Amino acid sequence: MKRVGVVKAGAASAALAAMLAGGGGAQATSLTDALLATYASNPTLTEQRAQLQATDEQVAIARAGGRPTLGGRVDYTHGIRGLRVLQGLNESVTASAQLSVPLYQGGRVRNAIHAADSRVDAGRQTLRATEGDVLVQAVSAYMDVVRDRAIVELNTNNVKVLQTNLDATNDRFQAGDLTRTDVAQSQARLEDGRSQLTTARSNLTSSEENYRRVIGQAAASLDQPPPLPTLPDTGDKAEDTAINNNPDIAAAKESVKAARYDVSTARASRMPSIAATASNQYYRYSGFAGNGLGVPTGNISGNASQAGVTLTLPLYQGGLPSAQVRQAQAYESAALEHETATERQVIANARSAFSTYQAALEVIRSSQEALKANTLALEGVRAEQGVGERQVLDVLNAEQELLGSQVTLVSAQRDAYVAGFALLNSMGLVDYKHLGLQGGALYDPTVNYRHAVHVVGDWSENPTPKPVAKVSYGPQVVPENPPVTPASN
Repeated sequence: MKRVGVVKAGAASAALAAMLAGGGGAQATSLTDALLATYASNPTLTEQRAQLQATDEQVAIARAGGRPTLGGRVDYTHGIRGLRVLQGLNESVTASAQLSVPLYQGGRVRNAIHAADSRVDAGRQTLRATEGDVLVQAVSAYMDVVRDRAIVELNTNNVKVLQTNLDATNDRFQAGDLTRTDVAQSQARLEDGRSQLTTARSNLTSSEENYRRVIGQAAASLDQPPPLPTLPDTGDKAEDTAINNNPDIAAAKESVKAARYDVSTARASRMPSIAATASNQYYRYSGFAGNGLGVPTGNISGNASQAGVTLTLPLYQGGLPSAQVRQAQAYESAALEHETATERQVIANARSAFSTYQAALEVIRSSQEALKANTLALEGVRAEQGVGERQVLDVLNAEQELLGSQVTLVSAQRDAYVAGFALLNSMGLVDYKHLGLQGGALYDPTVNYRHAVHVVGDWSENPTPKPVAKVSYGPQVVPENPPVTPASN
């Protein structure tokens, strides 16, 4: 956990990949294994992927506005008593087809497509940000279990030591070397130790359940995590990397682009539109009264075709276009402010994560020194108590202080590791790509996008959605991308 130099995105990616490349033992779960399981089946991630797929369809919807439309219509009428003579026919059948090809729409379709594409780019960055947040949660859950198992072990050993102390105190009490007060003090400290062990076991259970929730698997035997890569040695360097690489900032910028295109789309409603049209109609009239008396004389049928160009010129729309433009401009203003707020938040997160990481390192150093000192102090107190210069309570206090130092050190090591990952995440360096995770299916957000923009039929659908993340815990097998093959077209 050295603090050397500045972390650039490319160098950090290589360092992260190397950090996780080692894997774990044959029987134990490594941090890489846990991150792969999280990436494959965490419901927050799979939900965000589905949201991005819905955003992809906005591009297809925008493109549809510039494509031809074809429709048909069939009419059948049958005369009723009292109207046949007046109308001079008994029944009629007409069938028609209409084709409309938009030629010019004032830029509405073009800007709508650009806006949708920008929202897709923003959605991809949001997915990347969600991926980083979820993987940091996985690291935190992993380290919580590692920490709490160590604390349970420390408290278990402490209870054993206190039980041995109580037995020795009882023996010396029976021999007349110690008083009942000494026995009571040892008994009380043993019960306190048992209480601390119970609390530690409860905390471990909570951590293991949180591990199952985030990672989707039960926490089996866990390896110690690999060392963190080199991190920035100043808050300024962390901030610079975050500004250039954080996905939240990139998503906010794309949202601003989309809002600007929305303004142009709204302005297009004031512009004229031109469309080419063509239609063909088949008609058939039966029971035609050619003599004017309503006497059926035969049928009349035929086809009628026509083609032309339609110009639509909006002159006044009740102020609707102006309101839509002003609304879009207000949304653009909101997007600009959100971009500023996002950048401020990212900077604050980066500096806060850097400070938290540095503080955790200081706590580790202090805890290590305290552990050394309390270990020596306990040895000295025990030796002095053996020659009658110290009381039993002095030994008990020294043992409690040593346990406290051990727990503080274990907790600080967990805090430093999680803070280091949070710092990497604030700099935009925690995702599948930067971590170099191997052995799992990589989700490609462009697969669904390409399918969405190339399908032009009206009957294309995806298979009925099924949950990817399961409520029941266990290994999940996830395809690289949800199926996009249409059921029918």
